Amino acid sequence: MTTAARLQVLDRAEKEIMKLSRSDIGAVYEFMHKFRNNPHQPGINLKALQGDNRLLSARVKRDLRALLLHVTEQNYLLIGVEHRSAVYEDLDRFAYRINRVTGGIEVTELEPIDTRPVGDSIVGRVLSDVKESRPLFAEHSDAQLIRLGVAEPLLPRIRRLTSEDELMELLDRAPQLTTDVLFALFDGKSYDEVLKGITEPVQAHDEVDVEDLAAAVMRPATQVTSDDEALQFMLAGSFERWQVFLHPTQRKIVERRYSGPARIGGGPGTGKTIVALHRVVHLVRQLPPGSDRPILLTTFNRNLAADLRARLLALGGAEVVARVDVVTIDRLASRVVAENDSRAPKRKVDDSQGPQLWRRFLTGEIGTTGWDADFLASEWEQVILGQALSSRSDYFRARRPYRGRNLTRMERDQIWELTDRFVRWLAAQDLWTWRQVAVRAAVLETAHADAGSHRYKHVVVDEAQDLSAAHWRMLRAMVSSGPDDMFLTGDTHQRVYDNRVTLGSLGINIRGRSARLTLSYRTTRQILAAALEVMSGVTYDDLDGGDESLAGYRSLLQGGEPRFIGADSWDQERELIVEELRSCGTPADGSVAVCLPTRELVTDVVARLGKDGIIAVEIGPDGPQQSDGVHVGTMHRFKGLEYRKMIIAGVTDGLVPRQMIYRYRDSDPRRFQREQQRDRSLLFVACTRARDELAIFWHGTPSPFLSVRR
Repeated sequence: MTTAARLQVLDRAEKEIMKLSRSDIGAVYEFMHKFRNNPHQPGINLKALQGDNRLLSARVKRDLRALLLHVTEQNYLLIGVEHRSAVYEDLDRFAYRINRVTGGIEVTELEPIDTRPVGDSIVGRVLSDVKESRPLFAEHSDAQLIRLGVAEPLLPRIRRLTSEDELMELLDRAPQLTTDVLFALFDGKSYDEVLKGITEPVQAHDEVDVEDLAAAVMRPATQVTSDDEALQFMLAGSFERWQVFLHPTQRKIVERRYSGPARIGGGPGTGKTIVALHRVVHLVRQLPPGSDRPILLTTFNRNLAADLRARLLALGGAEVVARVDVVTIDRLASRVVAENDSRAPKRKVDDSQGPQLWRRFLTGEIGTTGWDADFLASEWEQVILGQALSSRSDYFRARRPYRGRNLTRMERDQIWELTDRFVRWLAAQDLWTWRQVAVRAAVLETAHADAGSHRYKHVVVDEAQDLSAAHWRMLRAMVSSGPDDMFLTGDTHQRVYDNRVTLGSLGINIRGRSARLTLSYRTTRQILAAALEVMSGVTYDDLDGGDESLAGYRSLLQGGEPRFIGADSWDQERELIVEELRSCGTPADGSVAVCLPTRELVTDVVARLGKDGIIAVEIGPDGPQQSDGVHVGTMHRFKGLEYRKMIIAGVTDGLVPRQMIYRYRDSDPRRFQREQQRDRSLLFVACTRARDELAIFWHGTPSPFLSVRR
């Protein structure tokens, strides 16, 4: 008689499985299926280790063994996958126990097999600051470290640490909370700061029995998943990207019940999108049965929306996607208008064409007026459309934050008259900008809300920093105010469109319901340091009247230093790109990308690579046209993407930032600052798309954003 067993995977085992070859991953998958059907069948060879009936080993294949923890009679936890000799030669090094702070199961190796460091310290820590002869954590007692949640079996080893390299060696396989705590202390944070910011958010709410494995495996701190869910992602080669295992602090954010709108911030690669997707899955699973789509998942651009849909499908399955409306914010606004206003213009143009349309209107329709087309376009978009002003008197009373130049009543009267004529001129051509569509959609949806009708039960927004005020008004009207109504993720340091809002003024009050993610899972410490230099000395808003900070933003990954190379001319720089691609073997698997500031340079590089026989795939509005080849695109196109290696070229003064913004340096200093911030953010986004390698090129004078590299 066979006996089925339940088998779950601990996050520690997931990390080890990720390092295996594809064939070995397949062997693990096959083993787990066999074990689940009958753990005692021939060939599995289940046996106890070191006389402990709870710690077991089982045969995966000839030279590979699974390390298991027997939780209850038919429940097992896969806690490691090791080479056969590693399992049996030194059994005493394995230690498992329940963390008395989090209540989660932790498995440690007192002397790690692989002593090569795979982590790195928090950005900004200089190794020379640490005296080799003095223990790193001498200022903190054992009691303090235990209170912070450090794994107790590691304390003797921690006491002997005197260098960063030794710390890296220890934390290669240390539990997550131990890693977080020690890195924070190493970075100079105080005991109280670590206790409040790292330990308390993951502390167990119930009393912890350090002998009760069954209770421990059910706690969020024991990060586990089912065999099928984990291994299928691994076999697809995308497990790391999907981040099925949430960090305990992320899981608390995902599963928390909020009394109103909540916002999650954090730098690139910290898992904001992953948190948003898990939040959607969590909300779907709280829904009663049905076939409707009461949850909205939206973002700004098309390639991000397509990526969100694909990720959600892989994470939650078709049954989850069936209950979620995944759509870009502009397409959603267009849908609202099409449903309610049959007379609305049908042709739509990108908002970036606003200045060009205004110039055509001023010169071709009414002649020169003395007003600058760029100023009028910005005033119309940011103030009149941005605040959905519907009358001259509304405009006279309107505040004009971030605009810089003050206007007299007479000037406002002139601008209102011009914008009224401009809108009628567009309508005569059956033409709208997308910002006009959003404003109209907000008005229509607000009318429905006032009548007690709402489209959605929950709204989840990714890349929230790119939405305009009209978008937010529309979204606010689409969902009734109440618990778990809106969940927003974003980083204003990555804002690449000139949309500045204060959510509280739009009826979206996030005070007391905000959280920040600070640990980057994507890029190395070295690349992160270079990206942060781009942003140094600049202040960004937090969407609610305060400042956004990247303080504490860090990576645990280590890699090579980014390369910064200048050329005398664009022709020489273009050859540098070709040489750089050749030096890395010109991989055609879509893992390498070339990022440029203009479409003209993109076209030029694609043509040059083609002449050299290199497959170049241009990134369009819906993402790369195909997955293989070397991906080439403008900085705007790289939002939401990531690559093993990034080459950012054309980082030249006059291109990054654009030469045209210098016209505002004296005439409109605030606008100059905004435009400069946008271009700085674009470069920051591009830098943080790189996982392992980053090369930055320029010709002539380098961008002032790279001043530290001159």
